[in-house]
Amino acid sequence: MQVLRKVSLKTLGCRLNQYETDALVTSFHKAGYEIAGSEDQADVTVINTCTVTNQSDQKSRHTINHAAAKNKNGLVVVTGCMADNYKEKLEQQEQITYVVENDRKSQIVSLVDSHFAGEITHPDKLDRDRFGFDAVQKSFHTRTSIKIQDGCDNFCTFCIIPSVRGRAISRPVNDVLENVKSVLDNGFKEIVITGVNIGRYEHEGIHFEQLLEKILEVPGDFRVRISSLEPDGFGDDFHKLFAHPKLTPHLHLCLQSGSENILLKMRRMYSVQHFRETIERFRSAIPDFNFTTDIIVGFPGETEEDFKHTLDFAREARFSHIHTFRYSKRTGTRAERMPVQVPGPVMARRSEKIRLLSERSRMEYFESMHGKEQRVLIEKVDENGIASGYGENYIPVKFKTGNREKNRFEQVAIESMVAGEDTYLFATII
Repeated sequence: MQVLRKVSLKTLGCRLNQYETDALVTSFHKAGYEIAGSEDQADVTVINTCTVTNQSDQKSRHTINHAAAKNKNGLVVVTGCMADNYKEKLEQQEQITYVVENDRKSQIVSLVDSHFAGEITHPDKLDRDRFGFDAVQKSFHTRTSIKIQDGCDNFCTFCIIPSVRGRAISRPVNDVLENVKSVLDNGFKEIVITGVNIGRYEHEGIHFEQLLEKILEVPGDFRVRISSLEPDGFGDDFHKLFAHPKLTPHLHLCLQSGSENILLKMRRMYSVQHFRETIERFRSAIPDFNFTTDIIVGFPGETEEDFKHTLDFAREARFSHIHTFRYSKRTGTRAERMPVQVPGPVMARRSEKIRLLSERSRMEYFESMHGKEQRVLIEKVDENGIASGYGENYIPVKFKTGNREKNRFEQVAIESMVAGEDTYLFATII
């Protein structure tokens, strides 16, 4: 009996990376590999890295070193944005077998197959195909993503992503729709629309909102969630699409700063007022609409007044979660050369203030959901019959059930909030 080779996959960074790792899991599984647990020895370790901040670099390096030390006789394949940003340096490390750039990531399984067949191929010889991934079948998650777009042409002054993900490119409409149908056939009931800058999707005259309409028209009992979106990536009527029962009332809308002065320095394509009007449009139609966001503190030249504007607007916007980043200098970006770099201790203090505000806003949003209904997609059921999952508003919900089946929808009524390290809402089945 042939012993299956084991492959371990590690992911750092964004939802797009998570999707691409899930797709590689499917490809390795179909190619006859066994997917190793996090603590298992593996014949192959694939590390899908992130380089968006200095901290991301540190985490990626740690993960690479740990994987190499743990599996000394195995292959170590490094891919993701760090592989593009530090390709030559990574290739010089003996512990790394292959360094595969983002646009060749979908070909990693063929690279590994060739290696074990004795055909050593340099990754630069692999085909470039940013959409060449299998439809996710075997996954680490109960929901799956649909990649509609890659790359970005915005060139925000702090951001290295256009350098490591390339210029914007959109996936053909029919390929997207076939991918949706395939993952639904594979049993998924929630799909997340993802990419680097999905609001800039455009293929043969079809733009993001039109593509979303086509996805919502696909038959089946499933729901659609949108990943991170730029505030300038849609029109004034976008909120009307959320009347569709399949489209979940949640957006992660990237603010970055509540100061008009800093937004200009960042080269963001919107104003604070534009962002405010967007939130007002959505909540006038759907009062419970859930907004989450990203904020960067300590951008070069950010004054106490600039930061106060950010705090005030974040409080006004009532985000249920704020992902806070301390500004990180990235080589080759325009912000790297800007004067008045903010000291680390000042960034730390501002970051903590945003964190505390985020926590208060989350509690307030959760409390506002008391007595309201949610349709929860069950992710797991514990030994006590407590089911957990997320409601359509992207809020964590738990409830008692006699049915231990996962990956199904259940309509519940929110009864209370259970505060703690992982705050959640407790509910009863309707």
